[in-house]
Amino acid sequence: MTTLTWALADGFVVAKRNLIKVKRVPEMIVWVLLSPIMFVLLFAYVFGGSIDVPGGVNYREFLIAGIFAQTVVFGASYTGAALAEDMQKGIIDRFRSLPMSRAAVLLGRTASDVLYNVLSITIMSLTGLLVGWTIRTSVWEAIAGFALLLLFSYAFSWVMATVGLLVPNVEVINNASFMVIMPLTFISNAFVPAENLPTPLRIFAEWNPVSAVTQAARELFGNTNPLAAASEAWSMQNAALYTLIWVVVILAIFVPLSVRLYKRSVTK
Repeated sequence: MTTLTWALADGFVVAKRNLIKVKRVPEMIVWVLLSPIMFVLLFAYVFGGSIDVPGGVNYREFLIAGIFAQTVVFGASYTGAALAEDMQKGIIDRFRSLPMSRAAVLLGRTASDVLYNVLSITIMSLTGLLVGWTIRTSVWEAIAGFALLLLFSYAFSWVMATVGLLVPNVEVINNASFMVIMPLTFISNAFVPAENLPTPLRIFAEWNPVSAVTQAARELFGNTNPLAAASEAWSMQNAALYTLIWVVVILAIFVPLSVRLYKRSVTK
């Protein structure tokens, strides 16, 4: 058995363990189910009336892709929190005593968290349809939009896995995640058009990977007006490609980094 096959096989077992844990502690899934509904309803009905979208696009259609992006990024923080919790409880030490791949724990953790995001996006999609969101493109383009969101969430979960391995406990990871995620999601085009932001923030938002995945999802769902004035930033004109570049860069940096940190943590 090759090293990669060994890691994937053990990673599948770890992912299964993580999903069984949710079954035994169903309260863990409550936040996954309720928070997307809360965000959709809050922004659609509370803030939607005060935000104008250029090009005459319905704000609820504009909003849903942003909520998708925010949710998958926030969902990635669970990866770091779960790893920090396992380290604090000594579960990682138990894994260390087993004849298993060192990368399996991280592969299983990130893979199982993608399944949480699948559930979140499904709930959000149904809620969005109820409040007026519509997919105006083909089935394949819509599938591509969802796949791009999940691919970005998988890559970002490796960032949070790295953070989770660096901090001493779950309480710290929650604060660290907040400091990383909040600027990325709120200084973006997820909830308001980037054109409405002050120039320094607009430039940051246009090159923000969260803005890119949001814009790409809107285009793939048909929630943009092609006749409206578009951003001149290359990242916004090629949002899907820019998102994929970020995915490759994130994985290239944080997969080996997190595996190295994990190996270091289990050899202390």
